[in-house]
Amino acid sequence: MSLITKVDELFIQWDKPDSPGCALAVIQNGEIIYQRGYGMANLEYEITISLNSVFDIASNSKQFTAICIVLLARQNLLNLDDELQKYIPEIPQYNQPITIRHLLDHTSGLRDYLTLMFFAGMIFENKYSNEEIIALIARQQNLNFEPGTEQLYCNSGYILLAEIVRRVSGKSLRIFAQEHIFAPLGMKNTHFHDNFKEIVENRANGYAPKDGGGFQLDMSFHDFCGDGQLYTTIEDLLLWDRNFYHNILGGYGQDLIEEVTTPRKLNNGEVISGSFGLQIGDRGGLKTVSHGGSWTGYRSDFIRFPDCQFSVICLANLSTINPTKLAFQVADIYLENDYIEDIVKPISCSISSINLPVVELQLKTGFYYNSTTGSIWKLEIKNEKLMAKLAWMYFQLAPIDTKHFQSVDNEIDYDIEFSEDLTRMIVKVELANGITTSTLEKTLDSPNDLLTDYLGTYYSAELESEFQIILANNKLYFKSKGYSPSHLRIVGQDLFLIYPICADIYADKFEFVRDPEGRVVGLYRCSHRVRRLYFSKQ
Repeated sequence: MSLITKVDELFIQWDKPDSPGCALAVIQNGEIIYQRGYGMANLEYEITISLNSVFDIASNSKQFTAICIVLLARQNLLNLDDELQKYIPEIPQYNQPITIRHLLDHTSGLRDYLTLMFFAGMIFENKYSNEEIIALIARQQNLNFEPGTEQLYCNSGYILLAEIVRRVSGKSLRIFAQEHIFAPLGMKNTHFHDNFKEIVENRANGYAPKDGGGFQLDMSFHDFCGDGQLYTTIEDLLLWDRNFYHNILGGYGQDLIEEVTTPRKLNNGEVISGSFGLQIGDRGGLKTVSHGGSWTGYRSDFIRFPDCQFSVICLANLSTINPTKLAFQVADIYLENDYIEDIVKPISCSISSINLPVVELQLKTGFYYNSTTGSIWKLEIKNEKLMAKLAWMYFQLAPIDTKHFQSVDNEIDYDIEFSEDLTRMIVKVELANGITTSTLEKTLDSPNDLLTDYLGTYYSAELESEFQIILANNKLYFKSKGYSPSHLRIVGQDLFLIYPICADIYADKFEFVRDPEGRVVGLYRCSHRVRRLYFSKQ
């Protein structure tokens, strides 16, 4: 079987006229050695995906924001070790200073604005300006951690970097990037999309699955950018890839590329996984420089193997596609003989499953919570099958035996084993760097007593927003503007999870606070990227 045939087989499920799909490019020594469009850029007008289709590449945009900052530093208009407040004084002073470098490294400790927006009931489809988002970040009186002590992915940092570009250069991120990156490299179809009403020629629409089958539009309707919102094409990203090996930006040569790909460290000397909008890793013993993107109906990944001058770019316009997995699989096909270490073998999938009675499957249904990562799974029965809901994914779990199940037709492979008492499930998942194992605990329903303790209105001055906890059918519900009421499920003493949650893999957790007399006076709301945000009971 030829290399091309092997690659095409990876994308066959989307390569049809009634499905969104992917644009793929395989690059060797600065030239495309294989490129294909699989599926449709626009289902309404039956436009296929091509080399020139324009995609929102979501968080892959961060590397371009970072380069703008580095260019300003090279022009001596700022220093990467300057404190953030030098340029954005409305951000409060914390116990330890936050520097521009902390923003680039995701080590600032700032709360992530996307989670803050969700907590505040700010609908993502509405139009918000960069100024409104910065004001939201500036109202936060506490950090997730002291700057430089941890690395936690933070979109807030890159929104602030975009604002620093504007205040230092006097030009928007869009204009500065156009003048200093896109125009010099000839990237004619690339821009930061800071006006959601703007018409974009050759745009690939973003899509998500629709209940009952088919697809629906899933696109961004806001103007703020820096952490995302870069629109580009495979053809333009080829030019960006060439510059990685022969930099011409600012006339600084390859030392600029070396700066943004040199591993960074935490305060304790621990090396972090990446900075400057790039992730440094390895595959088969070869160094990789990559980054992914995920927002609304768009997914992307751009993976380089610099020692081989080999890259794979995968841009998708469907929310259920996993371009990271696909891009690595394409790389494995081409680089099989170049790898110097064995690739971790994927989770083996049984070729046959057994039939279990629905009553047996029913025992496994419910909610399962990972206290380490904050992820939450919902298992339910649909059409006499055990189905799993995890973030944007919805897939079948096929029984291998009464306690052992495997995912079916999902972009991520899961192997699941239930404990004898069915209170826990052990999940194995194949990631880019190998197989990880985690244990999830089954949650309980609302407690049968003391429900009235929690009822009331809760307010956060940092969000300038409030919500209510109400009682319905002897269960607790969370009610906030912009969202349907959500059930509070107990996972510990005065500790609850919200479900359903935002389309995010991490749980939304409430930790209630009582006074010395035992009365509930407030709560801390916690998620993966926002830790312990306080709401007082009114």
